[in-house]
Amino acid sequence: MLKSLAVRASGRAIACALAACTATIVHAEDAAAPAAGDTETIVVTGVQDKAGYVPTDTSAAKIAVPLRDLPQSVSVVSAEVLKDQRALSLQDALKNVPGVGFSSGDGQRDQVTIRGFTAIADQFVDGFRDDGLYFRDLSNVDRVEVIKGPAAVLYGRGSSGGLINRVTKKPTIDITSATFSAGSYGTYRGEWDVGRLDKNSGVGFRLTGAYEDDDSFRDQQFLKRVAIAPSFLLGQGTDTTILVQADYLKDRRLNDFGIPAVNGQIVDVPRSTYYGAANARDADVARSEVFSQTVSLVHRFSDALSFRDGFRHYRYTLNRHNTNPTAYNAATGLLSISHGGIIRDEDGWSNQAELTQKLDVAGTHHTILYGFEIARQVKDALTIQSKVVAVTDPLDPVVPVIDNADYTKLSASTLSTFDTRALYAQDLIDFGHGIKAMLGLRHDWFIQKTDQRLPGQPDLARTDRKFSPRVGLIFQPDDQQSYYASWSQSFQPSAETFALAASNSDIAPEKTTNKEIGAKYTLLGGHLSVQAAGFILRRTGIKGTDPITNAVIPIGTQRTRGAELSASIDLPSGFRALAGYSYLDTRVTRSATPSFVGKRATITPKHSANVFVTKTIMTNYGLGAGANYVGDRWADPTNLTVLPHYFTADAMGWANVGPVRLQLNVYNLFDKKYIVSGHGTSPLLNMPGAPRTVLGTIRFAI
Repeated sequence: MLKSLAVRASGRAIACALAACTATIVHAEDAAAPAAGDTETIVVTGVQDKAGYVPTDTSAAKIAVPLRDLPQSVSVVSAEVLKDQRALSLQDALKNVPGVGFSSGDGQRDQVTIRGFTAIADQFVDGFRDDGLYFRDLSNVDRVEVIKGPAAVLYGRGSSGGLINRVTKKPTIDITSATFSAGSYGTYRGEWDVGRLDKNSGVGFRLTGAYEDDDSFRDQQFLKRVAIAPSFLLGQGTDTTILVQADYLKDRRLNDFGIPAVNGQIVDVPRSTYYGAANARDADVARSEVFSQTVSLVHRFSDALSFRDGFRHYRYTLNRHNTNPTAYNAATGLLSISHGGIIRDEDGWSNQAELTQKLDVAGTHHTILYGFEIARQVKDALTIQSKVVAVTDPLDPVVPVIDNADYTKLSASTLSTFDTRALYAQDLIDFGHGIKAMLGLRHDWFIQKTDQRLPGQPDLARTDRKFSPRVGLIFQPDDQQSYYASWSQSFQPSAETFALAASNSDIAPEKTTNKEIGAKYTLLGGHLSVQAAGFILRRTGIKGTDPITNAVIPIGTQRTRGAELSASIDLPSGFRALAGYSYLDTRVTRSATPSFVGKRATITPKHSANVFVTKTIMTNYGLGAGANYVGDRWADPTNLTVLPHYFTADAMGWANVGPVRLQLNVYNLFDKKYIVSGHGTSPLLNMPGAPRTVLGTIRFAI
C-alpha cells in the first residue's frame, strides 16, 4: 500500500541531524569511479540528465535550460532516488521535497499542499495538465519535478504554491528489466521495463508496466492495480522526431478516510481502526480507470529555430462509494457516520504548439519560446446523496452492513465543460557578464459551462480573460554561483476543476502573487547542488462566506512567508545524499469571518525537513538511511485540532549479483504512531501512518 513514514522527535533533533548531514556533505571525498549500476541515461523532453541524485537540467521552463538559469525554485526527485527508496506512490516521492504537505485526498486521489496552498488541480505529466482525481503510478515515471510558486505563465490556471510534473520514461535507451517486491501486510508488486533504440534508423520502443496486489495495516483496506504504458519513437537523431505514447491505469481500493479527531484530539484507537461499513470491501470501494494517449512532434529547422507540437487525450472514470465520519456531538459524545458516493466520467484533450528561437540582438543572446495552447475538458459528475448510517462511540465504532443498491438518490448531477485558449511567450536573455533575465507573459481565455441536471437548478457559465506575467533577474558571477530575484502571478478561476455553482459563478478569479529571491550553487565539480529560496506568496480574492447572509463572496487573503533549503550530492566514490528544510509562516490576513483572521493554513507544517544518505561499498554493495521531520499541522480552518509533529527513520541496503539487484527497505524503523495526512477542511478525516514496514525487492536488468 501507499507508504508513509514517521517517528516522533524534537525540532532540535532534526536540526542536529541536518547539521551533521551538511558537515558530511562538505567533507565528503571526491573519489574516482562511478557506482555500479548507475550508467542509465535519463532523457526528459529533450533535456538530458545524468543518472544520480544531483539534477542539472529541468523541463520546467519548456526549453532546454540548466536549473541554475531558472529564476524559480525547482525540486527534482530523480530515478535513482525513487529506486533506492523503492517509492511506490507519488506521496513516497514527494516526502523528499521541502514545502509539501499531505492531504488524505478523500481516500481516492493524490493531493498535497505546496507552500501552504492546495495543489489539488496542479498535476501535470510531461507538461500536460493531468487533473483527474486519482492515485498515480510510478512505473512509467522517470523523475518528478515540483515547480515552486505560481507557474501560470507557461501552464495556465492554478499553481498558487506550485505544481507537480511527472516526466515519463522515453524509448531512448536499450533496457530489459523486471522487478518484484514483497513485504509487510501482504504487499506484492511486479514491474517491467523493456526498451530498444536502433541508432541507425532512429526507431525505438519502450513498454513499462506494473501489477500490484496489497493488503494493509488498516482494517479491510486493500489495493489492486494494473498499469501499462507503451511508447514509440521515430526519427531519433534526425531533424524531425515523432513520439507516440499511451498510458493505461486501473485501480481498485478501499475508500478510506482515516481516523477522526474529537474535542481537538485524535481519537486514541489502534491505527488499524476503520470507521466504515462492516462489509467495506464490497460497500466502500473506489474504482478508477485512466487511459491517455500523447503524440509529440519536434522539428529542427536549424540550430536557432525548432518547433514542437504536442497533443494529449485522456479518459478518466471513477466509481466511488464511501462510509466515513461526518459529525461529532460533543453533548452526547457520539460520532455520526454516513454513507454516500460519487461517479465521475471525464474526457479531455489539449494541444500545445511551441516555437523556440535563438537569436542575438545588440550584444545580447535570446532564447525565445512562443506558444499557443487549446484544450477542452468535459466532466460528468453524479453525487450520491449521503445518509447517516450509524451514531456510535468514536472509541468503539459500530457500523452496519451496507448495500450500495439502497443509495441511488442524487444530491447533484452536473455536466461541465472547460475550454482553454492561451497565447504565451517567454524570453531568456543573456546580457553577458553573468547577467540574465527571464521574462514571460501568458493570456488565457478560460470558458466554463455547467449544466445542472436536477430539476429547478439553472445552468451556469462564465468566461475569464487573464494575463499571467513573470519577471526574473539572474546574476551568475561564475559557473558555481547563481542568484536570482523573481516576481510572478497566477490566477485561480471559480470552480477551476469542478462544476460551477450558483454561489461562485459570478465571482472573479482569485489571484496569487509570488515575490522570491534565491541562490543556487553547483560545487565539487558539479557533484554537489545547493538551492536556497526566500519568498512571500499572497493569494487574494479567496472566496469566503458572509456571516450574515451566508452567501459566498470574494473576500479573503492568505499569505505565506517562507524559506527553503535543499542540497543533493553524488560523488564518484559512491556517496550520495539529499536533504531539505522548509519554513512556512502561513496566515489568513483578511476574511469575511473575523475569527479566521490570523489562522494558519491547514495541513501545512511550519517546519519540515528530510534527509536521505546512501553509500556504495566494494562496488556491488550499499547501505542507506533517511529521516523525515514534519511539524505540527492544523487539521481544520478554525485551527482547533492539531495533527502532532512526527519524525521518521528509514533504512535500506542492496547487493548486486551479476544482473540482479537485491534490495531491502525498512520504513518507520522505530515503529512510532503518527498521523501522516489530514483532509484540510474537517478534523474528522485523518490518515494514520504505517507501522514499521519491510519491503524486499529483486530487480533483474540487462
